[in-house]
Amino acid sequence: MPAPKNVEDFIQKKKEWKKELELLRSIILSLKLDETIKWGFPVYCYEGKNIVGLGAFKSYVGIWFFQGVFLKDKAQVLVNAQEEKTKALRQWRFQSINEIDEKLVKQYVKEAIDNQKSGKELKPSRNKKLVIPKELQNALKKEKELNAQFQELSQACKREYAEYILEAKK
Repeated sequence: MPAPKNVEDFIQKKKEWKKELELLRSIILSLKLDETIKWGFPVYCYEGKNIVGLGAFKSYVGIWFFQGVFLKDKAQVLVNAQEEKTKALRQWRFQSINEIDEKLVKQYVKEAIDNQKSGKELKPSRNKKLVIPKELQNALKKEKELNAQFQELSQACKREYAEYILEAKK
């Protein structure tokens, strides 16, 4: 499926969540954030910094806060989608339009904007160690061309391949 050209295009492709997406979009836009499409999803920015994203999936529609780790979350609505991997991002999921509390959503988005203004930001760790599993080490020793191509990859790419093999089901 091709990436949406704009937010209206994105919403039209998510027919089952159209009302929820339109409501969330209107709430977020009322806070004067810049709207764009990144990674195929609507993203809302303040002074060029990502604040909140909007998405629709099979069982829910949701918003995610790029620096959600800093939100107080007094209503206990935020989840970390991948406990071991995700550090800063937090999601808020809705299964129906009735679950969307406009006042509460605004409160959370305003807090996220204030956090950005005050410089709160958790940056990704850039110095993760590359751990190459035995299976990959053996393959690289046996296959010279594979090893040459692997060595040309960026450190991040090498790490992704190694982690993929490490996490594969045996």
